[in-house]
Amino acid sequence: MAVIETAEKLLPAGLRPAGSRMLRSLATVLTARGEKATAQRMALTVFAIRIASAALAFLSQIVLARLMGEYEYGVFVFVWVLIVLFGDLSCLGFHTAIVRFLPQYKAAGALEKIRGLTGTARIFGLLSGTAVLVIGMIGLHVFSDRIESYYVIPVFLGLIAMPMITLGDILEGTSRANHWPVMALSPAYIARPVLIILFMLTAIGFGAPHTAVTAMQAALAATYVTTVGQYVATLLRMRRHYQEGPREVDFLGWLGVAFPIFLIEGVSFLLTNSDVVVVGIFLGPQDVAVYFAAAKTMALVHFINFSVKAASGPRFSSLIAEGTRQQLAVAAIDAARWTFWPALGIGLAVVAAGHLLLSLFGSAFTAGYTLMAILLTGILAKALVGPAETLLMMAGKQNMCVLLYAGALAANVSLNLLLIPRLGIEGAAIATATAMGVEAVLLHFAVRRALGIVLFAFATPAKTDMEVR
Repeated sequence: MAVIETAEKLLPAGLRPAGSRMLRSLATVLTARGEKATAQRMALTVFAIRIASAALAFLSQIVLARLMGEYEYGVFVFVWVLIVLFGDLSCLGFHTAIVRFLPQYKAAGALEKIRGLTGTARIFGLLSGTAVLVIGMIGLHVFSDRIESYYVIPVFLGLIAMPMITLGDILEGTSRANHWPVMALSPAYIARPVLIILFMLTAIGFGAPHTAVTAMQAALAATYVTTVGQYVATLLRMRRHYQEGPREVDFLGWLGVAFPIFLIEGVSFLLTNSDVVVVGIFLGPQDVAVYFAAAKTMALVHFINFSVKAASGPRFSSLIAEGTRQQLAVAAIDAARWTFWPALGIGLAVVAAGHLLLSLFGSAFTAGYTLMAILLTGILAKALVGPAETLLMMAGKQNMCVLLYAGALAANVSLNLLLIPRLGIEGAAIATATAMGVEAVLLHFAVRRALGIVLFAFATPAKTDMEVR
């Protein structure tokens, strides 16, 4: 309270009433107990980590673009997006299934199920990632004559990282389910980008060429170092909290829930990255570089939705297991508001500084400024419904989400295929923003139909309560 009172005195008189309310609200979030306060603290922690990670990712992409130039940078980002995409898909939904089941098992005191779930997920992730690695190598060998030569070696190096990317996602899900946001997000979003740059600069210092191959070698080494460290840290912390003991394994039951989640998140992830993939298929590495720089700059806004989503999953799961539908509705609207308003403010600020931010990549990258404004419209449309897909998945509505995202992905890919050949990278931005709007509308109606909740950033709890009744 002394800190708050001192801060209030330092504020200008005109800002003091609003600033005082914000400071006291923040103090309540930091000190209160209960599920809501825990979720809000986790959201703030995740938000802080994502701010740091977004800044690091942005700076690392600037450094890589400056080191390699447009062409080699375009090759690297196209391949790296593909590798991360298939690495995440290799989990087959187990990383989110952990977030679904672990809080429920913890509330019931079923420690043997927690041990069985987390151990099975780690083994499954390694085996699944290795299987994708083998299939990818076979495909690379068979179709190498149909792949542009400048992509072959980077893809080969990226495939070797596949098991570690998959395992890292499983470990992230384990930490999220336990409300350990720092351990969940720091390895992939802070440590790995820093190590990629350090390894890249070290390699260049020893005479390596400034190419996409060198960058992929740095990314491969960084992925193994961060995932192995994350594995050791997570395992030690799990043993402290749950100790050793018997394990109960329900693999088919978990897979029955994880696989629909895989379909949902797989389609969602494809929805997020299909624009870069289609641009890479139809256009050259230079166009990929400009588009990716614009999209990466707007990712400074995307991390808000990610932060709220990461914090909301365990809270939604607990409320579904122990709370009322009215409490769930209020929590969902809170999450939508926590998503939209920060996204609006940060999005407008990023677009206002767009020319400056893109020029940091190089003078040619300012051609992507228009793309930023187009992409922001889609981001804000999606932010209006907050983490709606997480709410549906935690409520067991996976099949509905699969159909919903399949429709949104079909719209995205169709629009990209239609517009990119005609409008180039501007067509990709229009297609992506439109698909986000379609996704938001479908999610809104799906939540209202399945749960009776009017999920909208401008909805009021009173109205929502009437809908729930």
